[in-house]
Amino acid sequence: MAIITISRGSYSKGKEVAEKVAQRLGYRCIGREVLLDASKEFNIPEVKLVRAIHNAPSILDRFTYGKERYVACFQAALLKYLQGDNVTYHGLAGHFFLKGIAHVLKVRIIADMADRVRLEMEREGIGREEAWQTLKKDDEERRKWSLNLYGIDTSDPSLYDLVIHIRKLDVAEAVQIICHTARLDNFKTTVASQKAMDDLVIAAEIKATLVELKPDVQVSCQDGRVIVGATTHLFEQPEMVEEIKRIALGVAGVKSVDLKLTHLVDWTD
Repeated sequence: MAIITISRGSYSKGKEVAEKVAQRLGYRCIGREVLLDASKEFNIPEVKLVRAIHNAPSILDRFTYGKERYVACFQAALLKYLQGDNVTYHGLAGHFFLKGIAHVLKVRIIADMADRVRLEMEREGIGREEAWQTLKKDDEERRKWSLNLYGIDTSDPSLYDLVIHIRKLDVAEAVQIICHTARLDNFKTTVASQKAMDDLVIAAEIKATLVELKPDVQVSCQDGRVIVGATTHLFEQPEMVEEIKRIALGVAGVKSVDLKLTHLVDWTD
């Protein structure tokens, strides 16, 4: 089976598509509950998580690492949901957090701006210009968020396996296409792809735990072997090094922990 991530803009009917895909395939459908779980697990007010995930970073965030903390906690919570497989996730950032996982079907749902504006007007009881401005701002915030954190533009079609335009194709037809694609061998979970997913979950959990202690720390994991990338300054604090190792070794599935003087992990050595 597979993991399906559905990226969508406001009023693109992406949520409806995701729910119907999950229903047809017998998958769990995940959305806002990820934020609620992350909020409880890491003791962060939900409103702060929402802002961190949906709003573009401010100058203050870049200096205080506030956004990094919230995003790390959200990522850890999301990946735990997805680790069990047979899941459809609709929302921002799903495809970002699952890089390198072969059994993920990445979908982008788009709709005409005129249709989105009409739905915004109907729902909010506002005029056409205000609705257009609201949607334009929302789209730009999402784009800035991904560019700032990952250097990736969410509107880039190369990020996705499927880009479906809800216009000539309706919701039912979009659901049919996604379900058919998800059943292809290309997206079936293998032993190797599940192991890669398990490693990703371990790295995310460690990162979320360490981010308070060392906000700029980077964590990677391969077959339970964890590498923590850090700056020279950290290695001048032996107590901190030992604390990081202790925390990482306390995470289930970790076999070993090494610290390296780099943010780029090289697995070839």
